[in-house]
Amino acid sequence: MRTNDLTGRTAALVFIEKILDDHVPLDQAFDQTCRQFSDKLLDRDRSFVRYLGTTCLRHLGQLDAMINHCTAKKLGTRHKTVRNILRLAITQLLYMAVPAHAAVNCAVDMTARNHDLSLRHSKGMVNAILRRIERDRKKFSSDFSAELNLPYWLKQDWTKRYGRRAVAAMAQGLLAEPPLDFSLKPHCDGREWAQKLGGILLANGSIRVEKPGPVQNLAGYDDGMWWVQDVAASLPVALLGAKSGDKVLELCAAPGGKTAQLAACGCHVTAIDQSARRCRRLQENMTRLTLSCDIVTSDAADFLSADAACQSGDYSYILLDAPCSSTGTLRRHPDVSRVRSIGDIENLAGIQRRLLSAVIRMMPTGAVLVYCVCSLQAAEGPDQIKALLARDSSVKRQEITRQELTGFEDSLLIDGDVQTLPHHLTGGMDGFFISRLVKL
Repeated sequence: MRTNDLTGRTAALVFIEKILDDHVPLDQAFDQTCRQFSDKLLDRDRSFVRYLGTTCLRHLGQLDAMINHCTAKKLGTRHKTVRNILRLAITQLLYMAVPAHAAVNCAVDMTARNHDLSLRHSKGMVNAILRRIERDRKKFSSDFSAELNLPYWLKQDWTKRYGRRAVAAMAQGLLAEPPLDFSLKPHCDGREWAQKLGGILLANGSIRVEKPGPVQNLAGYDDGMWWVQDVAASLPVALLGAKSGDKVLELCAAPGGKTAQLAACGCHVTAIDQSARRCRRLQENMTRLTLSCDIVTSDAADFLSADAACQSGDYSYILLDAPCSSTGTLRRHPDVSRVRSIGDIENLAGIQRRLLSAVIRMMPTGAVLVYCVCSLQAAEGPDQIKALLARDSSVKRQEITRQELTGFEDSLLIDGDVQTLPHHLTGGMDGFFISRLVKL
């Protein structure tokens, strides 16, 4: 993209407005933006739009604090487009290798072309703010804490659970563009594939690649040798303990990274998800990987109450990757902290509670359940399991040991559950809570 090109920056503006104003999920907002601009954006332009938009969202609290610092009167709702233009321009100035003249000039031009005639006069203010930030680049780069990017309710919740020092480390860890992790089929040599993919081998056998480019162009994609899966997301299956030949019920399975893990090691998997679209994606992934499983489009609770295999106790292993707030995925989805609220956490905790109760009712004696959520919230993790064990004496916690978490020992909780945090691994990882239970 040419550094003075307005089209890409205008697309980035549309992209973040869809997320912040219309509350469209990040991936969906990006797809909609690309369709809206269609042939106006080349592949490299789309990469620029996504990188600019996600970097802006990661630093949103810092950006707003800088804008407020530079204005005598806070920009109100009527000036939200001007604020978004400033957010994107400051992102380019401080966090991207974009020449100052390009970032500033394009922002001024975008303001001058605003469809709201009453806002066009703001171009002078936009120019003044950006010139000031450019002059004092060092000050603005260092004086605004990463914790400003955490909404108040989220920071309060995390501080109560993890403490201030951990929250500061987490906030800093959420700023970087995350690498991609790849899970390999069991017969693949990790060191060999790390070299082929241009990455490093992690403790659990995953491959981490910093800037892989389009995954479809990587070695092994067409042959189905690997799939994209954050290292933290690979832990629940490893801790479930199912072996080749075991029957496994996986609830809320799509898009299928954990399904692939189970099927690749020879388990007979029944994968349940209520979304037909996500089930189609799961089937596409399994087809590329030449793996097989039974995929059922159904509400998990309905399936548990109606399926004959569930009623006869055929499943010795159950994996419940419950619907959750996804606050553990903020590295990849910085929009989550802006579209979630305390009310969402409470509603999701209710769904998790009902699913856990439904699963435990159908579990045969000795069956193992792994409950996991890609969340950093206490209400969805340890509080959920504590409440379950208090109300239902038919299950107990099967503690996870340090030996099972080689390379990830910092994630082990004192009671034998697991909570990965974004800063637990160099380069980051998703936040996952994992608890293993057994039916008495």
